[in-house]
Amino acid sequence: MSEFAVRAQKLDGADELAPLKSRFVLDDAVYLDGNSLGALPAHVPGRIEDVVRRQWGELRIRSWEESGWWTAPERIGDRIAPLVGAAPGQIVVGDSTSVNVFKALVAAVRMAGEGRDEILVDATTFPTDGYIAGSAARLTGRTLRAVTPAEVPAALGDRTAAVLLNHVDYRTGRLHDLPGLTAAVHAAGALAVWDLCHSAGALPVGLDEHGVDLAVGCTYKYLNGGPGAPAYLYVRRDLQDRFDSPLPGWNSHAEPFGMDPSYAPAPGALRGRVGTPDILSMLALEAALEVWDGVQVDAVRRKSLALTDFFLECVAAYTEPGRVESVTPAAHDQRGSQVALRCADAGDVMKRLIARGVIGDFRHPDVLRFGFTPLYVGFAEVERAARILGEVLG
Repeated sequence: MSEFAVRAQKLDGADELAPLKSRFVLDDAVYLDGNSLGALPAHVPGRIEDVVRRQWGELRIRSWEESGWWTAPERIGDRIAPLVGAAPGQIVVGDSTSVNVFKALVAAVRMAGEGRDEILVDATTFPTDGYIAGSAARLTGRTLRAVTPAEVPAALGDRTAAVLLNHVDYRTGRLHDLPGLTAAVHAAGALAVWDLCHSAGALPVGLDEHGVDLAVGCTYKYLNGGPGAPAYLYVRRDLQDRFDSPLPGWNSHAEPFGMDPSYAPAPGALRGRVGTPDILSMLALEAALEVWDGVQVDAVRRKSLALTDFFLECVAAYTEPGRVESVTPAAHDQRGSQVALRCADAGDVMKRLIARGVIGDFRHPDVLRFGFTPLYVGFAEVERAARILGEVLG
């Protein structure tokens, strides 16, 4: 047994989160793709069977009230809230991340006022965020400027209406300075919109603590909500009465069953709702979030950093010098919960890794991505993944 395998055993033995792995459906593979799709919580299939057979099959329309379907978007939002550092009543669940980015960014521009005619967007962002920002700029008559997060402070000015940023870069795993950048945006009189897709459930976010204006995120990565699980929208409490959604729907009306031809927004975060909630996937998410009962995000972050530190150390030991290069920052305050390795033949390497039971993913043109979900990934699996990577590259 190698030195690293022995260390992995000791680390797993001392891991306070290790028992959580039993809450998931897993096999013998090393699953390091939870930053794309989280593993299935073991109790979710039974819960969904009840939703389909009893709530839908027997109660039918009565389930909107008797099974709590109608209040699910805000109820599930309150379950997500502590995972992103938000008090209750500020998160509503529904729609996709892309739709919520659109709602948040257009609403931010409207709140900023007519005198501000420029939107800043993260130049390194996931492409859809950029597409949505371009559409929001055209719709609101603003100009769009793409800058890197590091360039944001210098780019801000009295023309800036809103800034759309990613908390963690999807490609490299770099963690951006949410507190500092939010403060800079506010100092310029603009609003900050954050995409939390690659941070929620992996590290502390502190939305309330840092005064974030609006935030969005998906739930199928570190929150394990399942493929196509609904996203969420955070609207800071003191902005809710000014939040003017570009997608007003009957579900966000103050009197949704009044069928009034004129629109009057519901109070609070509810005005972020649009149409009929996607109940099956929403209730699967609600069940999945139960794996977080009793789990502290700070403990998850400590393990995440320990896992990624150990992986990088093992990769350095098991691979030939120069064969791969980490593009994920080594500094803890700049690292999310993934490691991205640059490799000349990355696409082929990932296929070979998957064939040997190490599941990560590939990002064009040359990046191997490995996501570390502390709720179900252990140190022995990390050592095994790095060792097999060394063998594949060798």
